[in-house]
Amino acid sequence: MEKVLILGASGLVGRALIDEFRDGFDLYGTYSSSLTSLPDGKQFKLEVQQIDKLRELTRSIKPDIVISCLRGEFKHQLQLHKELATELRNSNSRLYFFSTTNVFDGDCSKPHTETDIPISESDYGKFKIECENMLKEILDERVMIIRIPAIWGKNSPRWSLIQESIKNKEMIDVYSNLVCNNLLDVLLAKRLRFIIENKLKGIFHLVSEDMMTHAQFFEQIINTLSNEKSILRYRFFQDNAEIRFFALKSNRDDMPRTLQCTNKDIISYLVRSTNGCMT
Repeated sequence: MEKVLILGASGLVGRALIDEFRDGFDLYGTYSSSLTSLPDGKQFKLEVQQIDKLRELTRSIKPDIVISCLRGEFKHQLQLHKELATELRNSNSRLYFFSTTNVFDGDCSKPHTETDIPISESDYGKFKIECENMLKEILDERVMIIRIPAIWGKNSPRWSLIQESIKNKEMIDVYSNLVCNNLLDVLLAKRLRFIIENKLKGIFHLVSEDMMTHAQFFEQIINTLSNEKSILRYRFFQDNAEIRFFALKSNRDDMPRTLQCTNKDIISYLVRSTNGCMT
């Protein structure tokens, strides 16, 4: 049974990974503030600046697979990932690093595929690009880059915000000219498991099959949950009406159809999770 160490196991993605990987893997995880559902002895408190502790963990656990969904100050994250890669370099361990659509936020003229060269204007996107490049330089084919869009789940902050906004009749800003895609936490975990079990390599864009504007996605949710359509406040992204893209698409053909989804599938899953419509 392969040992899997999840860095950032108490977050939205980390919790979904624990649920998906619990059967079939020897799981370990780190957390910053909230405990995970892993048993004592398999979860460890780790702050992003605690590089010595990370080194101790990797040497004691000797993971076959490390999954990084860490959050924290960019400088500390970069240093920690560099140390992690250095520790893993002389082993057979594989690293799966979560990245983001933001690595392409410097070019919103089109959706971007795995073979496009990243270009970013945001600090977040620039940090992720630097981290991706550093990890590939040290680990080569033993690092897999997992780029993801907005992640939704029945317990996600995004979903909670919508429900609270409906309840309290609070406005939600939406962009009518910004085309996006999305993904569920549970489906992300299933796709990553498939990638790991089949030892697929390279860069992956794990997203919904289709795209829709940011406003359309929220409209469909609100139309299903409530009559409070007036809580949506429409805006233009980058202050003009031109269609812009904050979206990934994949040119890979190694992900099975059973693990694909549409934005409609995502919305249906989220609505079902409320156990009835809100009014």
